[in-house]
Amino acid sequence: MQYRSIADMNATIAKNLHRLPGDIDLVVGIPRSGILAANLVSLTANIQMTDLDSFMAGKVFSCGITKRSTLLERPFDEMRRVLVLDDSINGGNAMREARIKVATAGIARDKVIFAAVYGTYERYEEADLVFEVVPQPRLFQWNLMHHKFLEQSCVDIDGVLCLDPTNEENDDGPAYLRFLAEACPLHVPTRKIASLVTSRLEKYRPQTEAWLARRGIQYGELVMLDLPSKKERQRLAAHGRFKADIYRRSDAILFIESEHDQAVNIAKLSGKPVLCLETQEMITPASALVRERLKEAKTAEGRHAMLKAAARVMLGERGYEALKSQVKKAGLIWQ
Repeated sequence: MQYRSIADMNATIAKNLHRLPGDIDLVVGIPRSGILAANLVSLTANIQMTDLDSFMAGKVFSCGITKRSTLLERPFDEMRRVLVLDDSINGGNAMREARIKVATAGIARDKVIFAAVYGTYERYEEADLVFEVVPQPRLFQWNLMHHKFLEQSCVDIDGVLCLDPTNEENDDGPAYLRFLAEACPLHVPTRKIASLVTSRLEKYRPQTEAWLARRGIQYGELVMLDLPSKKERQRLAAHGRFKADIYRRSDAILFIESEHDQAVNIAKLSGKPVLCLETQEMITPASALVRERLKEAKTAEGRHAMLKAAARVMLGERGYEALKSQVKKAGLIWQ
């Protein structure tokens, strides 16, 4: 599963601006996600921008006074070159429709460049330029809660669908009950979620279901932690282990988790990828193991363990045991 955040998009745009002609005066975003990409290009390159429908009507967006220059005040009919941009291209339908609109408006083809920030392939008949190839399956931060993958995902609640409770709210008592009723929405999905998997206690199911219903959030199942109290949950440190077990036994292809350390733990224990919203990154089982090893390497025991593991890989099991035997014969301590 490939994932790109808004920060990734901005970095990709910055790295690829040199591939564009130097006489572009206007960037046109294809609604809706293409407008986000166009805005980033406009701000980075300090050129005018608009959306596709406004472009067809001969209108461009105004700019703030701190960004003004002669380039930002060029009349529409004096634009030398126009960049029509979308966030991504897959089958090419949106780009094809944009090309038809521009052509029917009578705008000369040599004045327009069609591009996408991300593409499944490097070359498309519909696009002149793709900034970065990101193969399928892929997911973007800006369409996360509207993507069909939600129908095959496990999703956390606190920190994903609503803000986390504060320490004062998380009292396992009256304050927490108020939080459950009034929790501030964070992301509201427009697709049905396969499974909501939360460390909220089972005894709070009625309040949780009521909040989800009020927000119109659809889901297949709601899995909650069946423990008597917050104190017992903390004693068992059951958060990540509980979520990983549910995820591992499910048919889900992705877990969306709010907190980084839990995301790493879930990926490691489930053997499946986890999207961490705290750091906006996809954590795979392999990368989770690397993070754990790097954390262990900060201690003497961890460094010894890493050296032993490396020796096993390089020497093989028989070579490793032979080395261990030679060290002991030399009167040294094998740690």
